[in-house]
Amino acid sequence: MPTRPALRIGPLSTVWRPRLALTVAVLTTLAFALLCLDIAVGESGLPLGHVLDVLTGGGTRAQRFIVLESRLPRALTALVVGVALGIAGALTQSILHNPLAAPDLLGITSGASLGAVAAVVTTGGASASAAASIGTPLAALAGGLLTAVVIYGLSWSRATPGGHGTTGLRLVLIGVGLNALLMSGVSWLLTRASLADAHRAQLWLSGSLDAADAAHLAPAAIATGFVALVATGSMRTVAALRLGLETTRALGVRIQTQQALLLGAAVVAASVATAAAGPIGFVALAAPQVARRLLRTPGEPLVGAALIGAVMVIGADVVSRTLFPVELPVGIVTAMFGGPFLLYLLVRVNRKATLS
Repeated sequence: MPTRPALRIGPLSTVWRPRLALTVAVLTTLAFALLCLDIAVGESGLPLGHVLDVLTGGGTRAQRFIVLESRLPRALTALVVGVALGIAGALTQSILHNPLAAPDLLGITSGASLGAVAAVVTTGGASASAAASIGTPLAALAGGLLTAVVIYGLSWSRATPGGHGTTGLRLVLIGVGLNALLMSGVSWLLTRASLADAHRAQLWLSGSLDAADAAHLAPAAIATGFVALVATGSMRTVAALRLGLETTRALGVRIQTQQALLLGAAVVAASVATAAAGPIGFVALAAPQVARRLLRTPGEPLVGAALIGAVMVIGADVVSRTLFPVELPVGIVTAMFGGPFLLYLLVRVNRKATLS
């Protein structure tokens, strides 16, 4: 039986998979190309050659201002948000053994939205411009984290197989129910807000990159990088958690501890993405599944999901500003393509359940 060659770099070793490496390289190139295209399009379009010239240190003063100060923060925010959502979706789907498990369906994104809308509504008036720019992202992050704690606490039970803890099915069911409750809270806040505050909140809820700037980009990039390091360092644990409770426990993995740690990382990633750009739906749901099919891996690949997430968000931003008479929020574009993909997954899961 032919075996794959091993690749060793110092104390680290892995299996060399040429097709997987080529696919990752193609996705990385595609993400960079879309990033440059996202910078190039706008009211005053720039040729891609000029964009590359500025990114490599050249260009005129006007071109550097347009690229580096006006458009690059938005494009990089789309990149960071896509990576964060891809990682969050891959972690939740791997741990919960459910291709339909994603932060935006489990209530995490809704919790972040409720926190952000509450911040917008309560900081209206003369202080809105100053308070909302700082308080809205923090409120979204706090809302997502608090929602995750509530979901995990409500799903905790002493009747879990193998001892006290929680199960993927229980987490999903409680998350879906809490998601509906939180969205009702968002709707109630919008009815209590003034017309100006409701308009600002509704724009944020549609998932928009219009407010992206360097001040919001830095903390989002740092948090996403930290989550990526945690997820990459736990890839073997994630793979073990896909094998079932008995097998995973036999391998010496502390299931509940590792589940809590990795789900916490996924929640931070989803909350950071929502805080940076609002709730951008279906990316965390679709990116891991698309990556799994492209890379032909047994589970949801973290690196592939991160790259697909980046491609989806940056691509949606390009589409929103080029293919429509008026610029649309990114969240609307991802929903247009993500809705049919969700239906596809539902049909696929239903067929598997029927056959089994």
